[in-house]
Amino acid sequence: MEAKGVNGQLELVGNKIIIKRKGMLAKMTQGLKGDKEIQIKQISSMQIKKAGALTNGYIQFTFSGGKENKGGLFDATKDENTIMFNKKQMPDFLTLKEAVEAKIDELSTSNHVQASSAPVDVADQISKLAILKDQGILTEDEFNAKKKQLLGV
Repeated sequence: MEAKGVNGQLELVGNKIIIKRKGMLAKMTQGLKGDKEIQIKQISSMQIKKAGALTNGYIQFTFSGGKENKGGLFDATKDENTIMFNKKQMPDFLTLKEAVEAKIDELSTSNHVQASSAPVDVADQISKLAILKDQGILTEDEFNAKKKQLLGV
């Protein structure tokens, strides 16, 4: 999936986005930089400003360790994590933003499932419950009920 803007292009490929700088405006605002790849899991936020009748819009990505500009439209023209677009190009960027958000949700869900399906050390859990029982936090009956539950009895 790709969206072409006025100072670069944005591609969604697998679990990463690629910011490409092609064209005269890209060379003027960004210099001769190569493509920038950002893993979806590194993105901490996205900001989109819709294009207006007289101004371009932009999409900006923030990620841990990034140095994005925070000064609005004029600073966005110089930010390496931002792509400007005009009103005609805006639908492609809105579609791509939704696709990136869906990918973030997908990765977040799969990471949560992997974390929650980690095996539980039953002996360790029972040992912790015994400490709580010894401290008077759990009653004997509560301890035995939870122990049976953990053992599947």
